[in-house]
Amino acid sequence: MKDAFMRTMIAAAALFFLTAPAMAQAPQLEPGEKLEKLQFPAVAMQLKGWTKFGNSHVYTLPVRAGQHVKVSFATKSKFAFLAIFDLSKPDDEAFFGTDEDGSSFETTIKENTNWLLRPYYSKVSPRRGLGAPFSILIEPLAAAPQPKTQPEPEQPSLFPKAPAKPQ
Repeated sequence: MKDAFMRTMIAAAALFFLTAPAMAQAPQLEPGEKLEKLQFPAVAMQLKGWTKFGNSHVYTLPVRAGQHVKVSFATKSKFAFLAIFDLSKPDDEAFFGTDEDGSSFETTIKENTNWLLRPYYSKVSPRRGLGAPFSILIEPLAAAPQPKTQPEPEQPSLFPKAPAKPQ
């Protein structure tokens, strides 16, 4: 009986550890938010919506290692922002936010993961109205350009270079 109990406990622990990564992938939604699952686009994709004081769409975007992507956020409101979260990370901190980092984010993905794109309307700012229209542009880009290597500067020499030969 003790052996059966141990097998059950090991099976339960294994099941817990197998489902733990899946739990990290599930986004925590605010009341009123609606989740929309996206696929990584082959060409530019534009999402348009309205932030409604917590009642807007949030988007999951699967990204793969080596992909180069640019995400741009546009709105006429100075109180609407976009935050991007990495769902594979256990913390709830956004790795990009338009309130501090500017209106666009460009990167080469280092590992396969899912992103959560959350447009929101700032609750702490004095404002008029309950929301604002927004637009999110997701652009897959060609591989990031490699930095050009500078040619080595010529070393000083005691002998001058020979003049070019006329042809």
